[in-house]
Amino acid sequence: MSRLKKNYERSFFYRFKKWVEGEYDPFDGKLEIKNTNRVKKELANHTQNPMEVFYQEEEEEIEHATEEGLKWYQKIYKIVSVVICLSIISVLLITVSYLPKIGNPDNPDNNEVSKRYIEKGLEETGATNIVSGMILDYRAFDTFGESNVLFIAACCVLILLRYDFGGKDSANLKKINAEANDRIYEPKNDVILQRVAFVLVPMIIIFGIYVILNGHLSPGGGFSGGAIIGAGLILYLNAFGFKKTERFFSQKTFKWTVFSSLTFYCLAKSYSFYTGANHMESGIPLGTAGNILSSGLILPLNICVGLVVACTMYAFYVMFRKGGF
Repeated sequence: MSRLKKNYERSFFYRFKKWVEGEYDPFDGKLEIKNTNRVKKELANHTQNPMEVFYQEEEEEIEHATEEGLKWYQKIYKIVSVVICLSIISVLLITVSYLPKIGNPDNPDNNEVSKRYIEKGLEETGATNIVSGMILDYRAFDTFGESNVLFIAACCVLILLRYDFGGKDSANLKKINAEANDRIYEPKNDVILQRVAFVLVPMIIIFGIYVILNGHLSPGGGFSGGAIIGAGLILYLNAFGFKKTERFFSQKTFKWTVFSSLTFYCLAKSYSFYTGANHMESGIPLGTAGNILSSGLILPLNICVGLVVACTMYAFYVMFRKGGF
């Protein structure tokens, strides 16, 4: 009852009622009243000595000068902000005006690179999906950078939102004690959700694995398949809770999976870059185009990317919801 009473006293209708009755002033303590010090000074002049009056006047002049300075600073700040924004907009508009027209055959993007991807992509990469051959063979270094961006983003979320490394202050102890009661974060035994998840989660994860393994043969790959698997893990977590999910996916699982995937990706493509830059045969067979075991390193790299994406999605959800694994 006390909690309901506190919530009612904070409500708008309760404060409006008190304001009508004259017991509540919404502007009390929120308005800046000027020249009150001068009135108090004139009333207290007869009890103060001349030196105290002098120092008080000096303090009032300093405060007045500070207020005036802040006002001028705010005005200048707003003007400079508008000027900078207009300058950036002008530069961008001028740059856009010099861009080539869309569809012009002489545009810089219409060059031999795209022609090479289309004509030689299947022969050089062994992937029937030209997009996968491009992003995991010709442009594999860019894809490695994108995977590292996901890993760095996950690290930043862990640093900012994880509270069990924040010491033993009162705020962290309160969060730790609240986290100890799993019922705060666990589902309330929703039978419908659990039954549906029991059927859908295996299908979702199997479909995500299919999308990853066929990324070099058909539309799909590590990014889309990893997102599907991550969605399946999140659905399982919402249905059955952290306690059951952490039996097979804990913080240690997340760290070792991401670390192993990125390390393999780095070593595999470093070898490929080295041999390619020195015009050497890599010795990695491309296989028969169209088979599941083909396209050289594209299949294992798709698996690595899918694992990183799935783990990052699940880690983001866990950290934003619970603050820790």
